[in-house]
Amino acid sequence: MSENVVLQRSNVRLSWRTKWAARCAVGAARLLARKPPERIRATLLRLRGEVRPATYEEAKAARDAVLAVSLRCAGLRACLQRSLAIALLCRMRGTWATWCVGVPRRPPFIGHAWVEAEGRLVEEGVGYDYFSRLITVD
Repeated sequence: MSENVVLQRSNVRLSWRTKWAARCAVGAARLLARKPPERIRATLLRLRGEVRPATYEEAKAARDAVLAVSLRCAGLRACLQRSLAIALLCRMRGTWATWCVGVPRRPPFIGHAWVEAEGRLVEEGVGYDYFSRLITVD
């Protein structure tokens, strides 16, 4: 039995500058997502620099912008590209959202990537303790 999934683009209205920045972040994230995990982590550590942590609202706004410009990032298997794009867009705006990769604490143990801000997962729909973190860039 299969299930149909309909992806929905975010209907957030964005300025042309925000759209441009989000598209750049999505493109860079797509390239970065093809690299091995240690290369991704090293690149993000270099990019992070000395900026302040993103607030939950800033990280959510970045997520909304990424989903508004990229239907691909809204997909069920696009967590890596989506999380990288959110982190990169936050960095373009002078903040940093914690980027994480891990697995759920209970089966099925499927890898997942997400961003956190202010100690909360940004729009993941699960609690903070749902995942075991394997890689973190904060």
